[in-house]
Order: sequence, then structure tokens, then C-alpha cells
Amino acid sequence: MDSANAEKRLKDLLSLVGQQGASDLHLVVGRYPTIRVDGKLHPVAQDKVLIPADTKALSDVLLTEDKKQELLSLGHTDFSYNYDDKVRFRTNVFLQKGYVSITMRFVMDKLRNLDELSVPSTLYEFSKYSQGLVLVTGPVGHGKSTTLAAIIDYINHNLEKHILTIEDPIEFVYAQDRCIINQREIGRDAKNFPDALRAVFREDVNVVLLGELRDLETISTAMTAAETGHLIFATLHTNDCAQTIDRVIDVFPAHQQNQIRAQLSSVLLGVISQRLIPKIGGGRVPAVEIMFKNSAVENLIRENKVHQIDSVIETSLKEGMVSLDRALAELVKRGLVSLDDAFNFCKNRDYLQLLLSKEA
Repeated sequence: MDSANAEKRLKDLLSLVGQQGASDLHLVVGRYPTIRVDGKLHPVAQDKVLIPADTKALSDVLLTEDKKQELLSLGHTDFSYNYDDKVRFRTNVFLQKGYVSITMRFVMDKLRNLDELSVPSTLYEFSKYSQGLVLVTGPVGHGKSTTLAAIIDYINHNLEKHILTIEDPIEFVYAQDRCIINQREIGRDAKNFPDALRAVFREDVNVVLLGELRDLETISTAMTAAETGHLIFATLHTNDCAQTIDRVIDVFPAHQQNQIRAQLSSVLLGVISQRLIPKIGGGRVPAVEIMFKNSAVENLIRENKVHQIDSVIETSLKEGMVSLDRALAELVKRGLVSLDDAFNFCKNRDYLQLLLSKEA
């Protein structure tokens, strides 16, 4: 397949992603091109099964010379791809069994606010702080970046701040309004997350969006920044609020963990844990667990009693906290998700059943 045909084939497939409302496109040798719609994979049977020459030619359309070298040296490379300068895709090209594979995730071309995302608008409360750490968690592909982008865009339109994003790669592009917004991409604008985050101390930054807390050095620097006048938003791949706190602490050596508990209890503002649940009638809808730090949460973190935080969340509804199971029960009550799907995503099946029986 020559370069012109490869470019046309790629554009046709990316157009199909938009037409079908898909979130991802997968190009793998031995399979039809495949799109993911509402969390489920669908082969594009009207296309042809991909052979090694196809994925190689398609990757050549996507990759710059630098990215080709990175693919050869590391076996994978991440970047953003602009389709007709209108639509962005977060792209990963990697080698498997000696063949090239491609995964492209659609990035919304229009930033949505929390109401449009069906996410509780109480999350805007985090924007009112001048410093501290906010963590957004959940599995891959469950809307963490989209929720964070809505909060950052709210700050952009309502406050006067200097916002810096550090991402790998850049996903959402913000149109500067009342805020100055600088966006740095790892590999292109900065060597790595810790280096880019350390530079924040010299760049007169108020708000930092950190793509992911990946390692001890990044987590440690983020907590220091949150102590020293910066509002830090970051993501983690954890399942709930309590597990998120444990994950942050467990990254550190045992002899440092008491000190880290004290530091985290001071800087943490809250945790948002999100799932996208199949919606009755098609699409997906978010179920969001929300923890705002209060004195009870702060004491439990410091005293190494994180397992009790779920109880605090459940009894702090008036403070805006919501457990995942309560969020799921509300979605079932509103007729948005099925009981079976709610059970598939819940933390405590018996408790969810109790919540639903109380609502009945």
C-alpha cells in the first residue's frame, strides 16, 4: 500500500470513528480495523483484514522521523495526531511479534462542562483553593482526563490564574480566556514529568494539571508543589478514594511512610473516582465517587486508618461526598443504568442492594 492510499485509508477510518461515536481505533495485523463504541469492540468488516505491510504503511502516515526512531529504540511511542487540523487523537504505536500495531483514542474536539458530562458540579469547589492536591482516579478509558479538562476550563473562564499542563501526550487544547495557559508535552517540551514539575517552582504557576502520577519522584515533587502555593490536579489508576491514598503512601519506602502520611493528610484536598457505566438505550454515563477532605479524613490518613474512609464518605453526604455505590444506586433509580450493570461496577453488592431497597 503506497503512502497516498495509506493516508486515504487512515482518514476513512478516522472519519468512521467520528460517525459511529467511537472512542478508539485499533489497527492490528491479522484483524479487521476495529473501533470501540460504548466500551465494546466492533470490527470494521467492510474494510480488509490488516497485513504487516498495512500497519507499517499506516504508521508511516502518523509518525515523524523522531517518532520512528523512538519506536525502533523503545518498541513504542506516544503522541497526539491532528486529523484535518480539527480532531485530535491520542495515539500509541507499538511493536508486537515484530509487527506494528496502532491504537488511537478520540479526544473530544469541544471541551464540555461538568453538567454536559453528567458529573456533579460540586467538583468545581476544588477550583476555589489556592494550593493543595486533587486526585482523579479510575480505570483507563473511564473519563478521568475529560472531567479534569472541564475543571481546568472552568478555572480558565472564571478566575485569573497561570495554568500549566504537563501531559504525555497533550490531549485537550485550551483557548486561553481569563487565564494564561501553557501546555507542555513530555518528550517534546520537557524530558520527563519530574523535570517539568520541578520547573513549575520557577515559572510563577498557580494551577498545574499533571497527566499522571507515575513514580515516587513525581508524587514527591507534586506533594511539595501542593505545599508551596500550587493547586495540583493529577490522575492515578486506582479503584476508589481509599485505595488511592494507600497507593500514594505505598510508593514510598517503609521508613518514610509516617512522614508521607502526615504530608498527604495536610496537602490532599480530595479524591474523585470515576467509572463510565453502560447506559440504557446506548452510550455510557459516569458514576462518580467524591471525597472532600475534612478533619475526619485528615485524621484517618495521619493515623493510618485509611480503611475507615469509606464510612466517612458514606456519612458525609451533606458535605458533598458520595460513595460509588450510592452514585450507582442513584443511576439505577433514575432509570439510566440497569441493575446488572450497577452490580458489575459496585464495591459492595449487599450495600448497593440495601441502598436500592431504601429508595424503593
